[in-house]
Amino acid sequence: MGSRMACNLLKAGYSVQAYNRTLSRTEEVVAAGGTAFATPQQAAQGADCVISCVTDGPDVLSVLFGENPAASSAKQGALFIDMSTIAPDVSKSIGEKLQSMGHRFIEAPVTGGTIGAQNATLSILVGGEKRDYDDALPILQAMGKNITHCGPWGAGQGVKLCNQIMGAMNLLGVCEAMSLAKGLDIDPAILVQALQGGAATSWALQNLGPKICKSDWSPGFMVDTQQKDMRLVAQAAESAQVSLPGAALVTQLWRSAQVYGDGAEGIHALAKVLDRLSNQATQ
Repeated sequence: MGSRMACNLLKAGYSVQAYNRTLSRTEEVVAAGGTAFATPQQAAQGADCVISCVTDGPDVLSVLFGENPAASSAKQGALFIDMSTIAPDVSKSIGEKLQSMGHRFIEAPVTGGTIGAQNATLSILVGGEKRDYDDALPILQAMGKNITHCGPWGAGQGVKLCNQIMGAMNLLGVCEAMSLAKGLDIDPAILVQALQGGAATSWALQNLGPKICKSDWSPGFMVDTQQKDMRLVAQAAESAQVSLPGAALVTQLWRSAQVYGDGAEGIHALAKVLDRLSNQATQ
């Protein structure tokens, strides 16, 4: 997603200095007019704004504060924007550390997948000071459409975890409906057509339903990455003393997908888990 987002920044007229732990993933950015560097420190040299989009909290900490850190070379008072999905408390600690170094920080996790990153239609969930949100808004608008200031540090990440719960439960509903359709000798593709205009319609039905019908398990968002997010959901629920039985159930079902070697497939491989439970043939 990061390379697609960087390319949209270039299209909007911003200068982009890129770093990726896998250098080949910067090729698309370089082809679009960006410059690639070998370390985060080099990429952030003299930057007014530093954007990170990596897998988990430890990865953000490594890029910003680890070996050859981005935080050490950006312009004093630079605005740091972390667009990863990480634990709210980790995000707060990052903000506090950057602030102590004289920088500014907002968290801005996204939803919308690779399609949203490609088309600059991501929903962006911002936590941080309102003035920093206002300063970041033109940059965020180059990458997304529905941009919301959710509150202080931690709130953006919290809303993203709520999004993951809702998306997971909705997808489970789609997969269960398709499993029942198969059991009733109904072509599941009919559901995509027949239900898209009613109360049962959803992003999952419209975008992942067709892939399920074709047994196309290619990832827009991998099961393994989703499970990382569900781990963050469980940790947040424990901290907040909130019961989330549905989230716990779908997490266990995705764990079955991982056990069967489907962790690198798309999250809609959840349908394969239900097929196995129902003894239905799956390609």
